[in-house]
Amino acid sequence: MAMAAIEMLKLSLLTTLILLILRPAYSELPPSCKRIECPSYDVIDSGKGFEIRRYDSSVWASTAPIPDISLHEATRTGFLKLFDYIQGKNKYNEKIEMTAPVLTEVSPSDGPFCESSFVVSFYVPKVNQADPPPAKGLHIQRWKETHVAVRQFGGFVSDATIGAEAAALDESVFDTKWAAAISKSRGAGGAAIYTVAQYNSPFEFEGRVNEIWFLFDIEDAAADAAAQA
Repeated sequence: MAMAAIEMLKLSLLTTLILLILRPAYSELPPSCKRIECPSYDVIDSGKGFEIRRYDSSVWASTAPIPDISLHEATRTGFLKLFDYIQGKNKYNEKIEMTAPVLTEVSPSDGPFCESSFVVSFYVPKVNQADPPPAKGLHIQRWKETHVAVRQFGGFVSDATIGAEAAALDESVFDTKWAAAISKSRGAGGAAIYTVAQYNSPFEFEGRVNEIWFLFDIEDAAADAAAQA
């Protein structure tokens, strides 16, 4: 038993080291956003392992919830639908430029072998936002100004490590002034809802940037600050 515990500890330390190596330094924008359009934002706060961003209003084309046990497979399923959409499989037969990031909102299941729910979204370019083409099986989301807690990490997104990345962001913001608002916005009963943002093509092997997002209501944060004053 003692040897097994030591081996588990070694594996945990190795996993942590790998995550630290793969995690890129925060930049003004992920590198891919220098090549393709991304939603604009301002960084309003930062700390060890996180940023708080304020995103401008934006438009997203999103799938219906996809039940699956794998984030990787659900994202692939959703992205293929969105790729058909931008290639012209929409009501206007209109081709749309590729953007970043592709978002996957994760509503985890209660058990290890139960299906979670995933919604995959594509950022609609500004030129298409006034009248985004409708398409069967997709719906348009119009976000107002949105606040997001963000953690960046590198490499390929993996089912084996994504939970650890989300937990790391949760730990980073736990003792901050944003914690209560973030917790409230993630769902009643402490539901661990989070979003995975991927900025790179699957064919890119270097300079990969991914993010964990916790979306939250800034008014809740302001109310919490006022109550503590």
